[in-house]
Amino acid sequence: MKLDVIAIDKLREPFEREGCALYAAKLEPYLPLTMIEIRPQSLEAEGRAMLARLHADSLAWALDREGDMLSSEALARKLAEAERSGRSRLALLIGGAGGLHPSCIARADFRWSLSALTFLHEMARLIALEQLFRAVKINRGEPYHR
Repeated sequence: MKLDVIAIDKLREPFEREGCALYAAKLEPYLPLTMIEIRPQSLEAEGRAMLARLHADSLAWALDREGDMLSSEALARKLAEAERSGRSRLALLIGGAGGLHPSCIARADFRWSLSALTFLHEMARLIALEQLFRAVKINRGEPYHR
């Protein structure tokens, strides 16, 4: 399975860029990754742009504060389920400061909430990548090391 991270805006802070690059590199051997950054614009235009970049056969997970919160172990099970789905791609949709357009939420096969806390969307990208790497390691029965 391949992972497409479709996110609004670029990572501006060095720690965000470095952190995302670190976890993208760690994920690459297990879950080949493509980062797709969409220019911030109106929420409706962002939604159209995100959906246009989504492959037709993708399983879509939307980061959404109204979604399901999962433990790391439950996320590992959800990822394993996605890998068994027969779909070739998993797309992670990460909105900008205004969140995700309702069309992206409607297209999502799963709505994932990282926490009851509110994070900057750039931080959410880093946290999601780290948690996906942790899920891969759990599924492989390997120890997790930062």
